[in-house]
Amino acid sequence: MSAAAQDKMIRIGGASAFLMDSALAVPQLLRGGELHYLIFDYLAEGSMGLLGRMQAADPKGGYGTDFLNVHVGPHLREIARQGIKVIANAGGLNPRGLAAATEAMIRDAGLALQVACVDGDDVRSQVGALRAGGCRDMFTGAALADQKIISANVYLGAFPIAAALARGADIVITGRVVDSALALGPLIHEFGWQAHDYERLAAGTLAGHLLECGAQVTGGTFTDWRSVPAWENIGFPIGECHADGSLVISKPAGSGGLVSIGTVAEQLLYEVSDPADYIVTDVRCDFSHVQLEQIGPDRVRVSGARGRPPTATYKVCITYEDGWRAIAYQPLIGEEAAAKAERQAAALFARTRLLLRARDLEDFTATACLVIGAERSFGAHAEPGGGREVIAKLVADHPHKLGAELFAREQWTAISGMSPGTSINLATHVLPVTGLFLCLMPKGEVTPRLTVGGVTQELPDIPGTSAAAPSAPAVPAVASPPDAVSVELGRLAWARSGDKGHLFNVAVIARQPQYLPWLRAALTPAAVGEWYRHLRAAGPPRVDRFEVPGFHALNLVVHDALEGGINASTQLDPAAKGMAQMLLRFPVRVPAALGAQLGAPR
Repeated sequence: MSAAAQDKMIRIGGASAFLMDSALAVPQLLRGGELHYLIFDYLAEGSMGLLGRMQAADPKGGYGTDFLNVHVGPHLREIARQGIKVIANAGGLNPRGLAAATEAMIRDAGLALQVACVDGDDVRSQVGALRAGGCRDMFTGAALADQKIISANVYLGAFPIAAALARGADIVITGRVVDSALALGPLIHEFGWQAHDYERLAAGTLAGHLLECGAQVTGGTFTDWRSVPAWENIGFPIGECHADGSLVISKPAGSGGLVSIGTVAEQLLYEVSDPADYIVTDVRCDFSHVQLEQIGPDRVRVSGARGRPPTATYKVCITYEDGWRAIAYQPLIGEEAAAKAERQAAALFARTRLLLRARDLEDFTATACLVIGAERSFGAHAEPGGGREVIAKLVADHPHKLGAELFAREQWTAISGMSPGTSINLATHVLPVTGLFLCLMPKGEVTPRLTVGGVTQELPDIPGTSAAAPSAPAVPAVASPPDAVSVELGRLAWARSGDKGHLFNVAVIARQPQYLPWLRAALTPAAVGEWYRHLRAAGPPRVDRFEVPGFHALNLVVHDALEGGINASTQLDPAAKGMAQMLLRFPVRVPAALGAQLGAPR
């Protein structure tokens, strides 16, 4: 690599974390970013089902329209003036449709920008073969349901994006790609990284992982939320990326938010299972020894990612029709409001079951009452007492729309025939339920495609291996000191959680390295499973615990506790955003001297 390439630095702005992220991001980054690239992540697992339903209603749709109307369209001239290249997976299930609409927008603006489209990720035509081949969900082991398929997409990698940039693209529109590939693709292109440069590919993947969730790395959802200034103008992240794979996370000058070791560490482990074996299409990453260094105000240097050859398979995300759901929100006011809400819900479910039987319809497949304001999400750890004004979220799932509609209508009758203090319903919805199935398929069965200037080419497959990840060395436990006192976990650590279908992870990062042994001794898999017992009727969920010695953290993965995750769960927190918050009062035994420093009672 030449000296010039080694000294080169690429600035990438993370401008969108999901389909409807803030309209603030792009103008803020354009004003203060001095960027080479803007990347936009639109696609979560739940997004694929939503876009699939949009496409079913309108075959010309199925992509993120905010790309045209909110994020890029209004700022297209300024993006072009600054020479910033744009990478977005906003194409969803119809990347060619969005590419064509973007080209029309460019023509209307009188600009000369080249648009590229990366697709080939849509494998709906191959779902029958996957089902016949006995594919199993990679987390639950379940077979693929014989239901109507909404979407089926593999997670393509970063090399097709790099190929598009090499062909002169100014804007690259993709379908489903690995989220972090949106940043890795430009780095492959700019630095000439090759498919065998595993250490650098892992570092670029880490850069993308930190940037693709937008303001989550600059203080959004941070444990110490009081320390984060100016949420109203929170800075979106900038990655200053170097050829050796090192990176500095920053944000536009004058913006709100916070870039600290804590904010970066929380995002680094967000939605990660084993940090030593984070698998993406192009490389298997080891983030467990990553180093974080505060090198200035709102500037954190990130280094130390390691890489191994990729697997021989793509991850596949399949969404399918899974019945209908009625949701109602009932306000209840007065003494014992929570108890009234729960009795009322049980009566409404029972009453509607009588109506279902009268119409010869099946029973509900699931019902749930979540009393918002009564701490029911905390299970045995809820504080005693309860509010005198609550909202009961009632959920009833049924195989048929009619069954869900019967409940949506009948629940209104509570206002005159059940609990005193029941007020006017805040909202009632009848919605289709989307099932989620995640599996693997061989890379050789998928052909990525690149279209530039009306010419489409098939791209070569990046080979992989089936080598297993190395096992992590055991870490000896520390004995509880004889003078130990209990301290709440939040005094010792930052924590962040997120969902992945049926499971969620909670990252616990020690505020000081010397706290980690006490956190490790307390947060055993059995103890954490017991803490979350209320999330699983069959008993405490299984918990895996992973060590992250690079920045003194533990990563806890909690299985089978979300009822199918964001698409299907009836829980108040189907995206697991609050699971770490539930853990902040977990008791950790520490030496009395440390407890005294932290203000713990003796």
